[in-house]
Amino acid sequence: MDLVELWAIFGPGVSGAIFGAGWWFWIDAVVCSSVKVSFLHYLPGIFASLAALMFNCVRKEDIDYSPYEEGEWRYLIYVGLQA
Repeated sequence: MDLVELWAIFGPGVSGAIFGAGWWFWIDAVVCSSVKVSFLHYLPGIFASLAALMFNCVRKEDIDYSPYEEGEWRYLIYVGLQA
């Protein structure tokens, strides 16, 4: 197996684990901190989570352009980029 095939297999799992670990460390820091964290500091993580959810709503096969297919995936990408 070459590196491209390995990345296609393990890449999504590794990136999801890193994303989850980031949230884990953030929540742990907020809980253990003696300083009150304002809601504004939560917004980047919330927006990143919503963006990850929107990106996962579109299948990889749907991104290939074909003029004869319906384009509902375009709407999902548009809404995801507007968030």
